[in-house]
Amino acid sequence: MKIVEVTPENVEQETFFCIKDMKKPEARSKQKWFEKRYKEGLRIKILKNNTDKMIGFIEYVPAKYAWRPIDADNFMFIHCTYIYSKRERNKGYGSILIEAAEKEAKAKKMDGLCVITSKGGWLANKTLFEKNDFKQIESKDRFELLSKTWNNNVKSPKFFDWTKKQKKYKGWHIVYADQCPWNEKSAIALLNVAMDHDIDLMVSKINTVKEAKMAPSGFGVFTLLHDGRLLDDHYLSATRFKNIIKSELSL
Repeated sequence: MKIVEVTPENVEQETFFCIKDMKKPEARSKQKWFEKRYKEGLRIKILKNNTDKMIGFIEYVPAKYAWRPIDADNFMFIHCTYIYSKRERNKGYGSILIEAAEKEAKAKKMDGLCVITSKGGWLANKTLFEKNDFKQIESKDRFELLSKTWNNNVKSPKFFDWTKKQKKYKGWHIVYADQCPWNEKSAIALLNVAMDHDIDLMVSKINTVKEAKMAPSGFGVFTLLHDGRLLDDHYLSATRFKNIIKSELSL
């Protein structure tokens, strides 16, 4: 096994793992986002086997630059980690990637690692992190905040209260960022569905870390709202959105 670091210089060759066709518009948007965030310490690392096959990846960043609603001074935050094939899971590969993030956090004199997990879609289950000595320190809605520290004298990471931000969104809204390359594709698909249903769907892009930390959902980088209510907190399909519209209009 080997770990390859994705950089602005080699991203065209290495890809982002979760999206491999770098010519797609959503990949280009992620690439522009990544190049800016790389300067802030964001790293993407891909685990490969001896035949150069991609097995999994991890994306992490100093928590003050994390695109999630968390407050965690001097921690490293894991945005995403994923082992693609079910056949490759439970073999310790996820732990290898977490260890890479931990090694860098210690080299930068940080106090620990933290991550948001969930049983639902688009985030890793907390089991992997618990195996690596992470402890759950907070939960809110469907999300858990886990932390691992080697300095017991530091303040624990915590969630920002994203529910307070929801009330200001009157009408139909999508709020998303390019941190996940699938967000833009979903936003466009949902906008087309909204037009078909004569719905005025406002689409707002999150462009800064501050905006991401103050996002109106726990996932942070994709939120669907209607009249101040959270309808979904991750990117979704056009079919799912049609069902949501049907449910909302029947209220």
